[in-house]
Amino acid sequence: MKILVDADAFPNVLKEILLRAVLKRHITTIFIANKRIAIPDVAYVSMEVVALGPDEADHRIAHLAQAGDLVITADIPLADRIVTKGAIGLDPRGTIYDENTIKQLLAMRNLMEELRNSGEITGGPSAIGEKAKREFADGLNRILSAKKFSL
Repeated sequence: MKILVDADAFPNVLKEILLRAVLKRHITTIFIANKRIAIPDVAYVSMEVVALGPDEADHRIAHLAQAGDLVITADIPLADRIVTKGAIGLDPRGTIYDENTIKQLLAMRNLMEELRNSGEITGGPSAIGEKAKREFADGLNRILSAKKFSL
């Protein structure tokens, strides 16, 4: 198993939680974004910079994802692509994307996009607070424990 991170908008406060888990367990982790971000200098953690443009990081992540991998992303269409390949996804707010949840989440995302486009709702998600940090850490721990990466 490897971890692929949709790093363009991945919150730094969650990056610390993720790196703590990855460094303890020595899990191959690739941060993918259209700009360089700071990562630790260890053999199993790397950074891949993709071309600028919409969905370039998503396309690369979908290409690299394999069955059994973990992809960390808030992008539900990307999550749908990787789940179809047998990978599992984790949202920065702790939602786990798998074959049991992704289609319902995709339908809800599409409905919300229609409502935003029609002006019926405005705004986006709230900032990452303590509750979201805890839910992300819990979701990550559940996935890693199921994959036998517990400490």
